[in-house]
Amino acid sequence: MDRHTLAVEDIANAVRGFFKLGQAYRVFHGSSNSTRPRHGSNQNIVDISMLSSVISVDVNRQTCLVEPNVPMDRLVEATMVHGLVPPVVMEFPGITAGGGFSGTSGESSSFRHGFFNETIHWVEMVLGNGDIVKASHEERADLFHGAAGAAGTLGITTLMELRLVEAKQFVKTTYHKVDSTAEAVSEIKHEIANPDVDYVDGILYSTDHGVIVTGELTNVKPVECPVRTFSHASDPWFYLHVQDQTENLSSSSTFTEYVPLGEYLFRYDRAGFWVGRQGYTYFKLVPFTKFFRWLLDDYSHTRTLYHALHASRISSQFVVQDVALPYDTAEPFINWVDRELGIWPLWLCPLKGCSTPTFHPVTDRNDLEAGENGEKQNADSPSTSQPMLNIGVWGWGPEDHQDFISKNRGLENKLVELNGRKWLYAHTYYPEEEFWNIYDHSWYQALRKRYFATTLPTVYDKVKVDVQAKWKNREQWGSSWLSTWPIGGLYGMFLAAMSGDIRLHRQAKWRYKLE
Repeated sequence: MDRHTLAVEDIANAVRGFFKLGQAYRVFHGSSNSTRPRHGSNQNIVDISMLSSVISVDVNRQTCLVEPNVPMDRLVEATMVHGLVPPVVMEFPGITAGGGFSGTSGESSSFRHGFFNETIHWVEMVLGNGDIVKASHEERADLFHGAAGAAGTLGITTLMELRLVEAKQFVKTTYHKVDSTAEAVSEIKHEIANPDVDYVDGILYSTDHGVIVTGELTNVKPVECPVRTFSHASDPWFYLHVQDQTENLSSSSTFTEYVPLGEYLFRYDRAGFWVGRQGYTYFKLVPFTKFFRWLLDDYSHTRTLYHALHASRISSQFVVQDVALPYDTAEPFINWVDRELGIWPLWLCPLKGCSTPTFHPVTDRNDLEAGENGEKQNADSPSTSQPMLNIGVWGWGPEDHQDFISKNRGLENKLVELNGRKWLYAHTYYPEEEFWNIYDHSWYQALRKRYFATTLPTVYDKVKVDVQAKWKNREQWGSSWLSTWPIGGLYGMFLAAMSGDIRLHRQAKWRYKLE
C-alpha cells in the first residue's frame, strides 16, 4: 500500500497541475481492449500504468484490493489460490478491473450478480481537480454509481475493493440444443430462474441451430467423465466444440461435460468468441483446419488478436457491436441482423437489472414512459432497469464505406425502435443530439460539475465516430502499402508477436491454481 499511496499522490499532483492550467489530458493505462477510435493527439498524459497489482486478498471477508490495470487472468490467479473467485469475470483474460468498472462488463454470471461494477464495494478515485476520494454505496454514492460505465470521464479510478465468492474445482457445463430464436430466448428465461445455475449464456449459429450453455460450480466430477479444457493449442475452440457436440442432437436435448473453473471462465479467449475465424477469411489461402488452428494458436488468443486487428487496420472493416434489449424485442432484432447484416453466430447473455440513470445498456419502464412524453426521469429519483438480453454482433461489414456507416446507423436506429441500448466500447455513430436524447445529459452534467470533471472529455467525446475523419482515413488506408493483401495482415501479426502478448498467454497460471 505504501507504493500504491505514493503512486496515486504522483498521479493526483499531475492532475492538479493540468487542472490549474485548464489543460486537457488523456490517461495512459498501458493497454486497451476498446475498439473505439482515439481522438486527437493530446500530448498531456497522466500515466497510471504502474497501478497493476492485486494489493491483498482478505479470505475472512471474501474481498480483495485490486488496482485498475490488473487483467482478469492475474486477478483470478491471485484469488483462486485462496479458494475464492470474483463473481463476475470478463471472458477475455486481458480485460482489466478498471476497464470493467469504467466500461460496461456483463458476463454469463451477470443474470445473478449484475454488471462487474456491482461486485465492487468501493473505489478510490482522483477527481478532475486532483482530490483523492473514496466512493461507495454509502459515501459519494452518486459518483460511485455514475462513474460505472462513464468511460473514465468523471475521474481516474486508482483502487477498488472487490467482492469474492467461493471457488470450486469444476463447472458442470450443459449444452441445451434449441431450434429457433424464440426457443433460445424462452430457454434462457427458464434457466436463469434455476437457483442451482451459476452461469448462463448462449450461441445462435443460425435461425434453426442454437445452444444455451449453463454452468454449475461443483467440486464433484463423475469418474467416467473426462476433464474438458479449451486453453491448449490442441484443444478445440469453444464455440466450434459446442457446435460439434450439439449439431446432431434433437431439439431440447442436452450434453454435459466438466470444465475446470479457470478454463471455463476464459473459454472464449481462443478465437475471441469467433472473431479469430475472420483471420482465416482474410488470408484466404490458409485452410481453416484443426492443424492450422494448432500451428497458429499463438495468434488466436484475444490479447494477440487485438494487436493484430488494430495494427493491420482490419478492425475498421468489422461490425463490432454489443447490444441489449428487453426479452420481448430480442427476436425482432435478431431477425433484423440476419436480414440486413447476415452475421452469424450471435452471442446471447442475460443481464440483471441495475440502477438508472446510467450509461449501461439498459432501459426501464419509467424511462420508456417518460420517453413517450418527451421527458427524462428525475436524476434524484433512480429506479431499477428491467432485465435485458445482451446480443453480441461481430463480423465482417460491407466493403463500401458509405454502406458500412449506413448499416451501423441502421442498427442504432433499430435499437431505439425496439427499446434497446448498446455498449459504448465499440463504434458509436449517433449524432450528438440523438446521443443525449438517449442518455440523461442533465444528470451527467450535474455530476461533472459536482466532481470537477468539466475539463475532461465527455462520454460522447470519447465514443463518437467522426464519419468524415473515418472516410479520410479509409482513403489514406486505401492508398497505403498496408492495404495491399496480405501485407496488412502480416504486418499486424508481426506487431502482435513483438508486443509480448504471446509470452503473456504462454505464462498464464490461472488454469491449475485452485487450492
